[in-house]
Amino acid sequence: MLDRGGIYLAKLYPTRGHEVGKRRPVLVLQSNILNQVGHTTVIVVPLTTRCIEGAYPLRFTVNKRGKLERDSQLLCDQIRAIDIHRITHEKLASLTEAEMLQIEIQIGTILDFKMISGV
Repeated sequence: MLDRGGIYLAKLYPTRGHEVGKRRPVLVLQSNILNQVGHTTVIVVPLTTRCIEGAYPLRFTVNKRGKLERDSQLLCDQIRAIDIHRITHEKLASLTEAEMLQIEIQIGTILDFKMISGV
C-alpha cells in the first residue's frame, strides 16, 4: 500500500508540453483514506535533482534520506493524478509531518486555497 508522505518511483511518460516526464521519484500527496481502499489513481508531486534556490513556493527541498540518494526538490506546481500501475510500491523515503504541512502551505499558495483550520 502507498502511504501519504512517502516517496516512490513512478513512470511519468508520455508527457505533453512542459510536464516533467521519465521515471522519477514522486511524493504521494493523496489521503491514506483513498490509498487504503485501492483507489485506481494516486495524486503525486514529482521530484527533480535540478535544484533551484529561491523558488518558493514552486519548489520544496527534500534532503537525501533512506533510498533517496540525492538532494531533490518537489515540483509543487506539477501536481498530477496518475494510474496506480505507474508507481512502484517500494518506498524510497518518507517526509515528516512538519515537511508535509509546509508542502500543503506551498501548494495551497499556488492554488490560492484559503486555509481552514480544524478540517
